[in-house]
Amino acid sequence: MNTPHYKNILIFLLTSVGLIVLPHVANIPPAMFGFFCLMLGWRFAGIWQPQYLPTTRLLYFLMLFALILLVSHQHRGLLGRDAGTNLFILALGLKLLEIKTERDIYLVVFLAFIVAASLFLYQQSLFMAAYILAVCCVLFATLVAINSIQIHTRAALKTAAVILLQAMPMATVIFVLFPRVEAPRWMLFEEKNKAKIGLSDSMEPGSISDLGTSEELVFRVKFTGAIPPPKYRYWRGPVLSYTDGKRWTQTNSQRFKAQLAKPSYAGTAYSYTLLMEAQEKNWVFALDIPAQYASPLEQNGHYQLINPENPHKRTEYQITSYTQYNTGYLTQLEYQDSTQLPSEPSDKIKQLVSQLHGFDDKPENFISQTLNHFKTEDFHYTLTPPLMEENPIESFLFNTKRGFCSHYASAFVYLMRTAHIPARVVTGYQGGKFNTVGNFLEIQQAHAHAWAEVWIENQGWARVDPTAAVAPERIEQQLDINLLELGSDIRFETSNSQQQENWLKQMSQLWNNADYQWQRWVVNYDSSNQSDFLSSFGIHDFKAMMKWLMALVGLITVLLALLLLYQKKKAIDPALRLYQQFCQKLQPAGLIRTDREGAMDFAQRAKLALPEQTEAIDHITNAFIQLHYGRVSTREDFVTFAKLVGGFKLNDRRLE
Repeated sequence: MNTPHYKNILIFLLTSVGLIVLPHVANIPPAMFGFFCLMLGWRFAGIWQPQYLPTTRLLYFLMLFALILLVSHQHRGLLGRDAGTNLFILALGLKLLEIKTERDIYLVVFLAFIVAASLFLYQQSLFMAAYILAVCCVLFATLVAINSIQIHTRAALKTAAVILLQAMPMATVIFVLFPRVEAPRWMLFEEKNKAKIGLSDSMEPGSISDLGTSEELVFRVKFTGAIPPPKYRYWRGPVLSYTDGKRWTQTNSQRFKAQLAKPSYAGTAYSYTLLMEAQEKNWVFALDIPAQYASPLEQNGHYQLINPENPHKRTEYQITSYTQYNTGYLTQLEYQDSTQLPSEPSDKIKQLVSQLHGFDDKPENFISQTLNHFKTEDFHYTLTPPLMEENPIESFLFNTKRGFCSHYASAFVYLMRTAHIPARVVTGYQGGKFNTVGNFLEIQQAHAHAWAEVWIENQGWARVDPTAAVAPERIEQQLDINLLELGSDIRFETSNSQQQENWLKQMSQLWNNADYQWQRWVVNYDSSNQSDFLSSFGIHDFKAMMKWLMALVGLITVLLALLLLYQKKKAIDPALRLYQQFCQKLQPAGLIRTDREGAMDFAQRAKLALPEQTEAIDHITNAFIQLHYGRVSTREDFVTFAKLVGGFKLNDRRLE
C-alpha cells in the first residue's frame, strides 16, 4: 500500500469521500462535521507519514465509543434520520484511518455510496441529484483505478462515466415500471423536513413583512387551461378571526362547519396542478376558493384546504377553483366569531367609523368609504413600518399611517367589526412569479399577503383587499424581489423591465423549469402517478407491468451485450507487441507459439529446445507477464523489457 500507485488511489479515494460528505455540512452539527474533517485530514497526512496513523485496536475502540456517545447525546438516541446519518458519516471517517489493504478500500467505497444516497433524505433537488451523480462517477473511477495497471485520472473518469451511461437505460426502465411501494406510516422518519412555510397561525402587525424579501419557494402551480388575471391570484391560507387587540389568531371552524351553506360558483373554473414544498403545517394554499379536490385534502369551516396525512414532504395536488362565488347565509356562530372585539372600541375609532358612515349606511358603502379613506389620506405601503407596541390599530390609523398588508387588513377588519359588520383576516399568498419557459407560477415567501373578508347580504363572504387601495401595483404587478431590501422603497416589475430581462434571468427560468419537471416526474413519482402515467400507454395492471418490465430489461441486456462483444478492436498493448517480436525470433528454431499456449508454457518448451538461452527466456517472460498482467509497472520496466527483447539472438550454430 506504500507504492506510488496506491498512494495515488488513496488521494483519489479521500478526495471523493470529502466531496460526498461536503453537502452534509448543512445537515449535521458543526462538532460532528469537524470531527469527520479531522479524521479525513489525519488520513490524508497518513499517506505520506503512515507512522502517525493509529495502530492499536484500543485507540480505535475508544474513538468509536466516543462517536456513539456524541451522536447519542446530540440526538437523544441512535435511531432516526439525523442520528443514523451522523453515525454513518462518523463511522466512515473512522474507517478511513483503518485503510491498510485493498479490501479496506473496497469497503470504504461501498460505505461512501451509502452516505451519498443519504443526501436524498435531506434534499431531492435536481442540483443535488446532479451532484450525487458526479461524485458517484468519481467513486466508480476509484474502483477503475484500483484495477488498472497504471492510474490515469482522465482515463479512469472516462471509464466510470461510460459505465454510468450504460446503466442509465436499465435504471430508467426499472424506475418507470417497477411497482412503487409506499412505506408504512410507522417506518417514516420522524424528523421534519427543514423546508417550512413561513406563514404562522397567528398574525401581528408587521409579522408578514418579515417574509417580504425571502425568495424561498413555497409552491408551484401549472394551469391546464386559462390562467387567472393577477388581481384574482389569491392563494387562501389560515383565516384569523380572534383578536386581543394586537394579535390575530385562528378559531375552531369545525364548530360551525356542518351548518355552512354549500357555496355556489360562477365564472371561469380554473383547473391546476399545485406542487407544494415540504412544510411544517398541514395547509394547502389553493386559489380562492377551491371547489373540487381529491383525497386526502379536506376543507375546514373557513374554506381553507388542509392535508391531514403527511405535510412534511413535497406533494402534488389536482384542484379546481372559482374566483367568483357566493358562500350563502351566515350562521349565528360565524357571526359571533367574526364580530368579536377584545373590548369596547375607543372614541377615536368610533368617531372615524361614524365619519365614514359605518353606523348609518349600507355595508357596501361603508367598505367603499373606508377604502377611499386609505387611498386619499397619507397612508404608505412599506416593509419597515414603525413599531407600535401599544394600541397598534389606533396608532396605525391616526399616527404612523405606514404599514404592510397585515396592518391594512387588521385595521380594516377592526373598523368593520366596530360597525357590527362580520369581517375576518385571511392570510396566504398573492400573485406569483410566472415562468415563461415552463408556463407555471412560482410562489415564494415574498408573495405572502393578508387581506380581509366581509360578509355581505346576498353575496356571502366577499374578499376585500385594503392594500390594493394604497398600493394597487402590489396586486396588478409582480414584486421585484431582486430589488427588495428592508428599509428601502418597494419596487415592482414593470412591462419594460420584463422585456429587458437579461440572459441570467432566462437561464434562471430554464433551471427552475428543469427543477420543476424533476420534482413532478421523478421525486413525486409515487404509486398513484405511476398508475396514471402507465395507463396512458395502455398498461393497466400488475401483470402487464411485469411483462413490459421483463421485455425491456431483456432488450437492453441484449443490446448492451452486442455493444460490448462487437466493439472495435483495441490497439495492441506495446508490451504484447514486443513479446510477439520475441516469439518471431524463436521461429527459426522451430518454436512456434500457438494461440492457446500461455507465456509460461511456451517459455518452458523454449527452454527445453534452447537450454543455453534459459536465463534470457526467463527474464523476457517474467518481464512480459509483469507488464501485461501485473498491476504495478513503470516506464523503466518497459524500457528494460524492450532492451531484453532487442538484445535476444539465437545462436548461429543452432540455426545451421
